[in-house]
Order: sequence, then C-alpha cells, then structure tokens
Amino acid sequence: MEISPGIIVDSKVRFGKPVIKGTRVPVDLIIGKLASGMSYQEVMAEYEITHEDILAVFKYAAQALSTEEIRSVG
Repeated sequence: MEISPGIIVDSKVRFGKPVIKGTRVPVDLIIGKLASGMSYQEVMAEYEITHEDILAVFKYAAQALSTEEIRSVG
C-alpha cells in the first residue's frame, strides 16, 4: 500500500516498514545515512535510488513528524 507518493508499506517487505517504492530500501535507513554525513550521490549510488526517491523519503518523514504528539509526563 502506498502511504505517501513513492513510499510503500507491505507486510512481506522489511516487516512492514516504510520503504521506497520498487525497492526494499527502508525510509529510516536513507535518513540515517544522510544524517551521518553521506552525500546524496553516495546514497543514490549505494542503494541504486534516485534523487526523486530521496525527496519522497523527506516528504514522508516531514508528514510523519508533523502529526507526532509529544506529551510531558511528570
């Protein structure tokens, strides 16, 4: 099921984690690689994805964070 443009969830792929459509590459992996300092070009080459795929990852992450609620306990 496509949960965001270019991002799918399938219980048979990566235990249902969000992945880039047409791949088995998880969204969190791409964000982690970029956050650790890899360049877009390095990530695209290593995982055989496109710049558009990376933008889809960022769009999905932004949507997911925009609905996150943080509650103070204590």
